Order: sequence, then structure tokens, then C-alpha cells
Amino acid sequence: MRQSKLFLKTQKEFPKDETAANARLLIRANFIHKLMAGVYSLLPLGLRVRDKIIDIVREEMNALGASELLMPALQPRTAWEATGRWEGLAEIMYQFKDSSGREIGLAPTHEEIAAILGKLIVDSHTDLPQAFYQFQEKFRYEPRAKSGLLRGREFTMKDLYSLHANEESLNDFYEEVKKSYQKIFQKCGLKTFVSEASGGEFSKEYSHEFMVEAQAGEDEIFLCRLCGFSQNKEIAKLKSKARCPKCEHGALDKIKSIEVGNIFKLGTKYSEPIGLTFKDKNGKLHPVLMASYGIGVSRLIGTIVEIHHDEKGIKWPAAVAPFFAHLLFIGEATPDLQKFSDQVYNKLIKTGVEILYDDRLRLSAGEKFFDADLIGLPWRILVSEKTLVQEKIEVKKRDQKDGQLMKVDEFIKLIKT
Repeated sequence: MRQSKLFLKTQKEFPKDETAANARLLIRANFIHKLMAGVYSLLPLGLRVRDKIIDIVREEMNALGASELLMPALQPRTAWEATGRWEGLAEIMYQFKDSSGREIGLAPTHEEIAAILGKLIVDSHTDLPQAFYQFQEKFRYEPRAKSGLLRGREFTMKDLYSLHANEESLNDFYEEVKKSYQKIFQKCGLKTFVSEASGGEFSKEYSHEFMVEAQAGEDEIFLCRLCGFSQNKEIAKLKSKARCPKCEHGALDKIKSIEVGNIFKLGTKYSEPIGLTFKDKNGKLHPVLMASYGIGVSRLIGTIVEIHHDEKGIKWPAAVAPFFAHLLFIGEATPDLQKFSDQVYNKLIKTGVEILYDDRLRLSAGEKFFDADLIGLPWRILVSEKTLVQEKIEVKKRDQKDGQLMKVDEFIKLIKT
């Protein structure tokens, strides 16, 4: 992609009303635009990051055997009345009447609709288990919308729902999702701790949260660094520096963290009131057991930036970077330099390398370097009169201080191995 054609212009200053690193950097680097508190436009670079994350998540969900679908965000009150959550979630759910007087809500979550859809396909125990997921915009009234993409009122979530005939089936799938989530976050460049937490509005059982240690986090967990055991502060009965109840050797540290995913065993909380049942082999009816599993895709973007940045800008992990490399030509735009730079760009494109090509004219080297560091792609490729003479390019990783000269083919071989 040629930068001169991209809907992109970095900001000269950090936004004055933001303190979170992800908000300051993503806004300044033009990945997002803040429309109002908790509501952001995803600009081209930000959308590419979101799509990369979705690709990673989708691959893992499909590997679990789950089917992708899309449920509506706009829902009638009647879909929520059976479970009592129209009133129960009134403080966070956007609820209103349309011009006909019908009461409508913007969905903060989709358990009710998942149960309604389950009734379409589940009749017998032979129809179970089932699993389906979606990538959907959620809407929640967040009275303290702040911290950029970490706490929003409109945000992208992946939610997965599973339906089961018995506890054994539910527990087995639940553990498989746990492993899948850990793979997802690792691919996104994040180290997570699986933390026991309250079921909240969703379940009477403990749930599990996937937490990333970060000073910007608003959650606190007690963590044993020796064995990885952790509990959310809300349910923890032990105190900081107490012995870990799992390994009995490590001490518990109280740390700040960001929740990037959660999983809940719902049991029959939603299936029973909605009438989602199955017949066993004797023809007897039973309520279906359910579970739900969420990943905040938008929050993941913000969390990655909180963890991967320095004083110059963002440092994207390769798997989620909007482009793999940033190609800059530096110096006077002579015909020979432009021709060589275009040749480098075209060759990299043909070999499948995702390139952001800073072909902008009348910008100083300093301005281009500044933008490249701020945007933070994994590799920077430099073309100048100096490299042209040797028919080479200067390459360096975002976190390296010095670059090295090499032929384009050498660079391609380097990144393909």
C-alpha cells in the first residue's frame, strides 16, 4: 500500500485528554479516531490490526469445530424477558422505544439469542454437542469509559456458545477452549494468566478470566509466579504474600491486569427459561447445558499496544501488525531513486510481503523516521542514494538500533526462513 494513497495522517501531538498509552499512541498514529467517550472509528491501519486478530481467533474457533454465524445487535425486549435480564441489565444495556412504541435493546451479550437459535437445531441427544461463534459489535453503557480501547461503549467481541447434553461433555469442551484461548493470546504476543473469577451475571459457578499483567490494568489478581495459579481479587480469600494453595511453595503477588477473555459455564440458566431442551435416548426431556466464551477483540488491540510500545511509538508483534514492513525512500526524489524504490516495492509485493510504502514527497528524513517509529511495523526498509549506489536496501527491526545493508533477495530469504 502506498502511504500517499492511504487514509492516514499522523498527529503532531498526543491527545491532551488521554492518559492511557494505547489511546495516546493509537490516536496519534491514526489507527483510531475518538468520536466520543468509549466510541472510536477504526481507521485503515486499526482495521487491519482488527482483521489480523480476527483471523487468528477464527482459525482457533474453527479448529474447535465451531460454526461461525452472526446474530443481530438490535433485539426486542421479548427476547430478554424470560431470563429477567431486560431489567437485570438495564444499567448497562442501551434500551429505547422505536416509533411504533416497541421496546428495543442493543445487545451487550447474546446468551438469550444463542438459546433461541439452539431450539432450531436441537431436538435429540444425538444433536449435541453444538458450538457456534460470531464476531459482533457489542454495546454497553460504561459510566467510566476511559483508557482508550480497554474500556469502551461500542466494541468488537468474539463470543462462542456451546450446547451440551451432560456435564462431562461441557467440561471437556470448556477445557479445550481454555487451551485454544491461550494459543490465541500467545499468537497475539501476550502472556496471559488463567484466573479464577466470579460468574457475575452469567453463572453461579466460578468463571475463568484470561489476564495480562499491565500497570494500565483496572483488575487486580493474586498470582503465584511459580505455578501460575491466580484468582481475581473479588473472590480471593487469601492475601498478598500468602502461600499458594495449589503448589504450596510460591507466594501470591497482587498485580494489576487487563482482562482480554473470559469463559463461563452457564448450566441451564438460559436454556431452562427459554425452553431449550433435548430428548434423551428414552424420550425424556432435559434442559440443554450451555457455556459461553468471550474475547474482546477491540480490547486486545489496546492491550497489545499497552504491552508493546516504547518512547517512540508502537512495536507491533508480526502476527497482528497492519503491515509486515515499512518501506521508506529518503533524499531527493530523483528519477533513478524513485525507480529503484518502486522496483523494491513491487518485488516485495510479488513475493507476498505486506508493505506500507512511504512514497510521500517533500518530507524530511526525520519526519519519515518519526512516523515509521510511531506506527511501529516489525521491519523498516530504507532506500536512499547511498543504498542505490550498491543496489541494496537498509533493513532493521523496529526494536533494533542499527540497520544492515543487503540485497532485496537476501531480505526475502531472511524473512521467509
